[in-house]
Amino acid sequence: VQLQASGGGLVHAGGSLRLSCAASGSIFSINVMGWYRQASEKKRELVARINSSGSTHYLDSVKGWFTISRDNAKNTVYLQMKSLKPEDTAVYYCNVDGEDWSEADFDSWGQGTLVTVSS
Repeated sequence: VQLQASGGGLVHAGGSLRLSCAASGSIFSINVMGWYRQASEKKRELVARINSSGSTHYLDSVKGWFTISRDNAKNTVYLQMKSLKPEDTAVYYCNVDGEDWSEADFDSWGQGTLVTVSS
């Protein structure tokens, strides 16, 4: 299963960006879809995730500012980010887990998309 992320870029503080991540390949079902980020010289951290029933979980510092959503028909997960701050600058990675048509579990990562927030 391959993931293609897009939507990163340079934005001024207070601005907004929308990230997208489309999964493709031998997908039978998708369970959890999520976004992680890794800032320079920091560990990768979970930003938000959404499960198959639509339940969401957010990093405390982005609650109220970021919204995760998914389009099951398109096997795509989105991350709407508003009121961005310089500390949100990082490479954002999408992650998807599920089951493929051979009934094997998969856990795939996207290639990462850079979000830079200038002050």
